[in-house]
Amino acid sequence: MTHPQEPSGQGNWFDGSERPLRRESEWRRAVEGPDNPGPAAGAASGTAWPYEPVAADTAPAPVWPAAAGSAQTGQGSALYATEPTARFAEVAGTAALPAQAPGTRPLPQAAPRSAPEPAPEARPKRPGRDRYLDLLRSLALIRVVVYHLFGWAWLTVLFPSMGVMFALAGSLMARSLSRPAIGVIRGRIRRLLPPMWAFSVAVLALLFLGGWNPGKDPDNGGTWGWISLFNYLVPIGAPSFPWHLGDKAGLLEDTWPAQAAGPLWYIRAYLWFVIASPLLLWAFRKVPWATLLAPLALTAIVGTGLVTIPGETGNAVSDFAVYGSCWVLGFAHQEGRLKEIPRYLAVSCSALVMAFGLWWASGHLGPDGWDLNDIPLAQAAWSFGFVVILLQYSPSWQELPGRLAKWDWFVTLSNNRAVTIYLWHNMLIMATVPIIDLAYDLPFMENARWSGALDSTYMIWMFVLVWPLIALSIVGVGWIEDLAAKRSPRLWPDGRKKRRARAA
Repeated sequence: MTHPQEPSGQGNWFDGSERPLRRESEWRRAVEGPDNPGPAAGAASGTAWPYEPVAADTAPAPVWPAAAGSAQTGQGSALYATEPTARFAEVAGTAALPAQAPGTRPLPQAAPRSAPEPAPEARPKRPGRDRYLDLLRSLALIRVVVYHLFGWAWLTVLFPSMGVMFALAGSLMARSLSRPAIGVIRGRIRRLLPPMWAFSVAVLALLFLGGWNPGKDPDNGGTWGWISLFNYLVPIGAPSFPWHLGDKAGLLEDTWPAQAAGPLWYIRAYLWFVIASPLLLWAFRKVPWATLLAPLALTAIVGTGLVTIPGETGNAVSDFAVYGSCWVLGFAHQEGRLKEIPRYLAVSCSALVMAFGLWWASGHLGPDGWDLNDIPLAQAAWSFGFVVILLQYSPSWQELPGRLAKWDWFVTLSNNRAVTIYLWHNMLIMATVPIIDLAYDLPFMENARWSGALDSTYMIWMFVLVWPLIALSIVGVGWIEDLAAKRSPRLWPDGRKKRRARAA
């Protein structure tokens, strides 16, 4: 019996006595096991191992040994199957089998190779807080506290905090309005009112203990005086309060009611901006430039004396006009429209608007000089240009970079307690006075040198003392903000627990 010949690479032809027989033993040991009868069985049946004889005009078709333990008959075809067919079927990933002789055990099927599963789509990253905007809010709160403590007019030029805060609030409001507007407005009001109620209870208690009677108030007396108390619950208007109460030599100076209730104008303006936001956002998407610049034009009318609206209604309209463009700038930032304007053009135009604001202020200085809070049009123009530049360079940090990272706890804390800090800081500034005055009772303060040193550094001591008092207010009433937001109450939400959890 002859074997099909194959080229050796050296020009010779093997007669099947070396390489095929070597492969035969390897295949048999690997496939059938060491106890198989070997090639002698095939030779006895007239069949060569491992190939079958083929006609001379047909290409040799290699065969593959059948599975171990297959039936072997004297007719001899029980051990062989076609090799290329099985290989091609395996490569193609199909379940096709080579042809088998009758009576043999089926060959093991190669597992079909299914097409690779597509990689699961990555979940869109949930947008987190923009730490750059959080940092701006923290700076704005610090500036408000310092301004109300020292009264430096130039701080309103250095950093127009109220315009910045309204812009940041507008940006968050535009982001939230991707949901139904009614639910968003209800949620904003729900988060605002409980902290304000806690503050209002404290203020009204002190006012009534001081002998104030709203019905006999010289500005809003009678029935209207009592009705106006509703604004301490829902600040749709300015709450009533006496301008003077108590004694100048008392525990608190007699102007404390105006200083305590003064910050409530911001809460009133914020509430009206929230209510108007769905309409303002719709208008901004339809006519962006007109919506953005309309509050500035309104300020030029009601903030310059061209049209005078008396009373607290006029104050409310003026506040809405002065800071309306900043609120809409928050929309532009959130919608990405601000980035569509080339930076050089936005900064150049903003610088011109700010220059106009300073020019206008120079000719309309108020009783406190360059205090822009007394000059509505200058405040509107300066705040508008300042906010445009801040938002144009907004880097959208997910984490505070570099050296700012060590202040992450303060930024997180102040943002989580922004309403508490804003509402209570003025009263806490006044509370530093009787505390510091206790130092005058110390024995060594009878020395003129020591008492003079305290007199000259009094404001510095107020600045140092007000921050621990603010911290106490955060611990004492700040958790009300969590309840209003339907969160578990936290005494000191500076984010350190979350950072430790992420690090672990």
